[in-house]
Amino acid sequence: MMRMIRKFAATKGRILFSPGEPCPGYIVLSSGTIRVTLSGSSGREVVLYRVRPGEVCLQTFACLVEGRTYGAEGIAETDLDGEMIPASQFQSRLEEDRAFREQVLGSVATRFGEYQQLIEDVALTAFDARLARVLLRLADEAGMVEATHAALAAETASGRAYVTRRLTEFARRGLVEQRNSGGIAILQSATLQRIATDER
Repeated sequence: MMRMIRKFAATKGRILFSPGEPCPGYIVLSSGTIRVTLSGSSGREVVLYRVRPGEVCLQTFACLVEGRTYGAEGIAETDLDGEMIPASQFQSRLEEDRAFREQVLGSVATRFGEYQQLIEDVALTAFDARLARVLLRLADEAGMVEATHAALAAETASGRAYVTRRLTEFARRGLVEQRNSGGIAILQSATLQRIATDER
């Protein structure tokens, strides 16, 4: 069978898939990041995972293997470049290309481990520890976090009001500073690291 692999590109902010949509194919990223989120009827959003080069999107994998539609939303967090394997050829590629199959299945196993960690974080980890981990993960080299309180709520599987209260407490303790520009400056990364490792 002749393989048809199409060039894929998307600009930052583009919605790649939404709940209820069929999957057009399997994206193999060469650069960029896709953020996959789930929204409830209340409007609250939770970040499930991110897809980077060499990683698999579980939503896409399930759609292609089981013929289901998407159950979450995928958005280009940065500009994206890569290739797309059409849905009609994904199964045959898995069967015929051993290296591709091992890469995909290995990435699926890793992603399930991340899902387990997400569940453990939400169910078993104190909120301050979750918030500290997210702040440290999102901080740039200068220690700045460019994220709204709503975005941090999605990252921590919580509500925006609660994030605001805990950030205010972090600021009171001198751990962070909320800038008028909307960013959050990390002032005491070592203390945040200790908080990030604390359990409930």
